[in-house]
Amino acid sequence: MARDWVRPLGGELLRNQVRSFRSRTTSETIKQILFHRAKVKTLKDRLCSGNSLASLKIKPSELAGEVRAPPSKSYTHRAFMVSLLARGESKVINPLLSFDTEATVEAARTFGAEVGQENDVWLVLGTGGNLKPRADLIDVRNSGTTLRLMGAIAALSPKPVRLTGDESILKRPMGPLIDALAQLGAKARCEGARGRPPVVVGGGLDGGEVEITGAISSQFISALLLVCPYAREDVELSVTEELRSKPYIEITLELLDMAGARIKRSRDLMEFKIPGGQVFRAMDLEIPGDFSSSAFLLAAAALVGDVVRVSNLDVRSAQGDKRIVDLLREFGADVKVKGKVVEVSGAERLSGIEADCGDNPDLVPALAVIGSLADGRTRLTNIPHLRYKETDRLRALRVELNKLGVKVEELPGELRIKGVERLKGTSLYSYGDHRMAMALAVAGLVARGETVVEGAESISISYPGFLEDVRKLGAKIELIK
Repeated sequence: MARDWVRPLGGELLRNQVRSFRSRTTSETIKQILFHRAKVKTLKDRLCSGNSLASLKIKPSELAGEVRAPPSKSYTHRAFMVSLLARGESKVINPLLSFDTEATVEAARTFGAEVGQENDVWLVLGTGGNLKPRADLIDVRNSGTTLRLMGAIAALSPKPVRLTGDESILKRPMGPLIDALAQLGAKARCEGARGRPPVVVGGGLDGGEVEITGAISSQFISALLLVCPYAREDVELSVTEELRSKPYIEITLELLDMAGARIKRSRDLMEFKIPGGQVFRAMDLEIPGDFSSSAFLLAAAALVGDVVRVSNLDVRSAQGDKRIVDLLREFGADVKVKGKVVEVSGAERLSGIEADCGDNPDLVPALAVIGSLADGRTRLTNIPHLRYKETDRLRALRVELNKLGVKVEELPGELRIKGVERLKGTSLYSYGDHRMAMALAVAGLVARGETVVEGAESISISYPGFLEDVRKLGAKIELIK
């Protein structure tokens, strides 16, 4: 089948925030700027401890006011990874500081990058692709992005590196990515049953032709796009089956284009031609606001908001989850966009919608909660890949929304939700899933009586400031340890 090939995306929006890399040549400058690790508090000191059990106690609330969107988790992960592989010093400005992104930062250090901090600026002295692992084990904690993308980067290590994580991570599919890396010449294997982690990867990449499924996770494709430019020979990459979560691949390509990667791609992002022997250039990048995390604030505003504004959101961004703006309008909420501020006012009644969420799986928990209170039926389709997240989110949403009094039908790749007049407060479980915890917290703001959400410690995985932000807007929510 003939392909419509296109030029690189160019990253025009972020390019406006990027300053060209200027080499700093003196070792004294590097010493003064990069090695502040002893002076910087660890992320665990900054955040609620991810190892302690915590619950949320929530009472009905009305929201109003303005908060700033947190930095994007997707951009933060990829910025540190590209910087790890680049030659020279990069700046990652205002990254998200969370347990997931900390796992990526620590993995970058393990692979040989020097990472330091000056206020909101993180400085990365990259390896140029010449990885020199300081350890043979990387704990990715709960971060699937770190597992998959750093798992591919491990292929450039001269010695094998083992990547593992928590109980949830050990259930994540890795077989297709590991098989693809092996076909390209790496020594790669899964130690878990049925292609699950831990994984062991190393030995370098030769190049060649390889296929990868797009139906399980777009992270497989992003992982290969990051590492294949460093193969010894050219790589031709073909995506098979339906490509889901395509915007995340566009984010990966945006950052790779900025780093000077030469990747020819078809318009549908199903075919890639990647010259081998490349080295990324260093860059300075300010991380944009995160639509995926902000979706919970915007959803709450649609349900119980007077006027809620979330700043630092650019609807021109490559982020697929900016679609939340249009979906809220479909539900019937009053949504205005003013520059980089999204303003939402709730409506007396919302109406159910039908939405293909194949490219927006992270929006589904928030959308499901809105659908629970919308007139008629809400259908969220094309989401079988939600079963491979931190938990099986399709099952989890059905079970927990049922507890709130909502009728939910769970199909293999779809949720059908019949809206109700009012949710009933009860005890809910987040399954250790950060997006489930935030979605159920939003439900608690609307429910009659008191709602308790167990497993709230998981919120720090992606949005450590969530509680502070919703409280600022007026939420009656209490953290119980």
